[in-house]
Amino acid sequence: MAIGQGPVGVGLIGAGNISDQYLTNLTSFPDVRVVAIGDLVEERARAQADRYGVPRAGAVDAVLDDPEIDIVVNLTIPAAHVEVSEAIIAAGKHVWTEKPIGVGREEARRLLEKADAAGLRVGVAPDTVLGPGVQTAKRAIARGDIGRPLFAQTTFQWQGPEVFHPNPAFLYAKGAGPLLDMGPYYVSALVHVFGPVAAVAALGLQGAPTRRVQVGELAGQEFPVEIPSTLSVLMDFENGGQAQSLYSTDSPLLRQGVVEITGTEGTIVIPDPNTFGGPITITRPLTRMFVPPEPIEQEVVEVAQEGILSGRGLGLLDMARSIAAGRSHVATGEFGYHVLDTLLAIEEAAESRTFVPVESTLGEVGAIDASFDPFAATL
Repeated sequence: MAIGQGPVGVGLIGAGNISDQYLTNLTSFPDVRVVAIGDLVEERARAQADRYGVPRAGAVDAVLDDPEIDIVVNLTIPAAHVEVSEAIIAAGKHVWTEKPIGVGREEARRLLEKADAAGLRVGVAPDTVLGPGVQTAKRAIARGDIGRPLFAQTTFQWQGPEVFHPNPAFLYAKGAGPLLDMGPYYVSALVHVFGPVAAVAALGLQGAPTRRVQVGELAGQEFPVEIPSTLSVLMDFENGGQAQSLYSTDSPLLRQGVVEITGTEGTIVIPDPNTFGGPITITRPLTRMFVPPEPIEQEVVEVAQEGILSGRGLGLLDMARSIAAGRSHVATGEFGYHVLDTLLAIEEAAESRTFVPVESTLGEVGAIDASFDPFAATL
């Protein structure tokens, strides 16, 4: 589907918690126009439409059948991502899907093949890594600010989403958990810096076989845990470099958003990849000897963040502008597939306690230019 002049028509399928973040931003970008919202619970779709001034709402077909919609945002649960995305493709519309692209390799590849055959595009969250935070750090690393990147460390640990989410069971089902739910942010950031993943190793455990909802109408209700709730991960990249990561919802100690990349000439600390921006620092090697108990003094350099801060929907906007310009968008379906392939390989490595190769690969990973302005009218 070609995109012409003027704002691009956008529809949303899924009016749950995450839709607020998308609608807040998409209704503020001049290059897109939110036309309709669909949900299995039509009243929920209508409530969101009223709240954000969207002209139409109703069932899922209200979005799929709307001739003014060019791109549909898929905000359903992970297990339904591919089924809904395939319906969007069948309706002749481009797809922007929340992460992960699917919960299995075969279904995700099938989706991409159907999109290619139809001449349509698939874009895959997270687009947080397209924000000024990670993209500024990516440019700094590319120009050699830390020398040759050697290794990375990332951490995501806390006690779990049941402390805030009114219906968290799906976050402990197949296709979710701390790895499939939060891993896309960290793996996407690392792939932006190091390129495609070659192989992984992991250890996993389950802190408890069931969890209990702690807030909302379902408070006190127990639900099963279907996935490892803690994973310790090693990653080996095709182009050189290694990473170690922790993903856990078993930790009373909250430590999230840790991304540190060490090179031959410094360590850069990148903002939380689940946000679009934040402080960036580089710590330099010691330049003189010290004698304990003399304090260690290291040079820490702040890196100025480049770009305009926005939020979820940024990747869809890049895709819309790229379609209009006839170029590739950054958060492609192939990128999303490689991230999924890596995450599933981590699950397999945890089960087998061996290194598992990642079969898919990528060419050069695209970037968002510092001049990209989400709030400018360009179409």
